[in-house]
This record gives sequence, C-alpha cells and structure tokens, in this order.
Amino acid sequence: MEKFKTYFLMVGLTLLFIWFGGLIGGQTGMLIAFLIAAGMNFYAYYYSDKQVLAHYDAIPVDESNAPGLYAIVRRLTQKAGLPMPKLYIIPDPVPNAFATGRNYEHAAVAVTEGLLDLLDEEEIEGVIAHELSHIKHYDILIGSVAATIAGAISMLANFGMFFGGDRDRNPIVTIALMIIMPLAATIIQMSISRSREFEADKGAALITGHPEWLQSALAKLDNYARRGAVIHDADPSTAHMFIVNPFAGVGSALGNLFRTHPTTEERIERLEEIKYQLKGAR
Repeated sequence: MEKFKTYFLMVGLTLLFIWFGGLIGGQTGMLIAFLIAAGMNFYAYYYSDKQVLAHYDAIPVDESNAPGLYAIVRRLTQKAGLPMPKLYIIPDPVPNAFATGRNYEHAAVAVTEGLLDLLDEEEIEGVIAHELSHIKHYDILIGSVAATIAGAISMLANFGMFFGGDRDRNPIVTIALMIIMPLAATIIQMSISRSREFEADKGAALITGHPEWLQSALAKLDNYARRGAVIHDADPSTAHMFIVNPFAGVGSALGNLFRTHPTTEERIERLEEIKYQLKGAR
C-alpha cells in the first residue's frame, strides 16, 4: 500500500509538471515537459542518492570501522524486517541524519559525527529507527522525486516567462501562473515531507518500543539547531531529507510557511500520545 501511494504521488507530480508545460507551450510544451519529467524521474530514481551522499562528503563505513553504529542499525533492521542499508558518516560537527535510496535493497543511512557525539546510544537508536521507518514507507524515493519535480517546475516557469506561450492568453494570467505553480509545487513538496515526518516518528516509536528515546533525541537536536549552526554545503533542495531541518536556526519571516518539518514541539507531543498508547497496550 505504501509503495502504491508513493508511485501515485510521483505520477501526480509528473502530471502537474506536464499540465504546466501545456499552459506555457500547448501540445509542444506538454511534450517537452513530459520528456523533461521522464528524464528527471529516471535520474532521481537511480542517482539522487549518490548525488546527495557525495554532496555532503559522506564516508561509507561498515562493521570493522564503526562497530557500535553498525550493531545498532543491524538490531533495528531485524526488528523492522528490513535488509541492512549501507551506512555513512558525514564529517561534520552539526548533529543530523538522513536516509536515501530508491528501495529496500538500495537504501543508505547517513549520520553526522556531531550526532554520534551529542546523543547517547538510546537516542541514536531513536534516530536510526526514524530513518529506517522512512525507508520502510518509501519516503526516501518520493522525497527525491518531489524535490526534483518541484525544481523542474520552477525551471519551466522561468522558461515560460522568457519565451512565452499562447499569445492569446491574458498576460496577467500567464505571469500569475509563473508565480503560483512553482509555489504550489514547493508547498506540495513541503506537505509531503511534513506529514511523513510524523509517520516516521510513529514508526520509530513502534520499532524501538520507546518513544521517549526519539523525544529526547529531537529535543537535543532542536536545541543545537537553534544556535544557528548549519551543516556544511547545506542545500534547501535536500533540507526535507534530514531528521531536523538543517536551516532551523536561520529562520525568516516566511519560515513557518516553507518549513520542511513539523515543529519539534508538535513531534514530541505526538510521540507522547504514542507513548501512552503503547503503555495501554502492555
């Protein structure tokens, strides 16, 4: 079911892109948009994970050089019924983590050195379980595709602004579309990310059986983020992938509208509800 929902969202975003191409250039615009969307979906599906890992200088590790981290991930994957993902450590003091890859067999989890230094073992388990939940529900795939399509719509909008489209269309409407459609794509991307963060938090609580581990980790990560430190080469197009927004400490007036994650307070509150549910079920 989760896989079906993921592909449904991918198709929906692609159709949005093609429709927008038609608004700009009619049938020719739709054809060009389709070809661009197909190419970008292909790239996002097969190569987006390698790109983001390389962007953050992630270093692959295994049981021989990161035995503690490897043991945690192996234990949690067994509980979650997942194959062992590839593990990476990002050489950066800012604590954060993300998962990437296109499916269970081609998944990767990356954590920063700062996260390993800041959190205790139980809190690290909470974070890793969160990332494994993203993998289990194919969030890593839809996140990559949503970011790619949103960027493509913005590119197509700029193209339409300079090269126009149907000359009989009211130019005010055309200009409005140039502004509204990239905004709509961005909001779709953000809403997908924020709703799935809640689900990944819930999944982590169920995998570990201890929602308080993730609650504690999120509180520490949020407190650190408020200092304004940003992971090296942080890119807004990949912000939604991290367990906490890497730009959380550098907010703006529009920060709430374009926040890629729910607030930490909201996430902790929901985990508190799950904690009571789990206690009641025991």
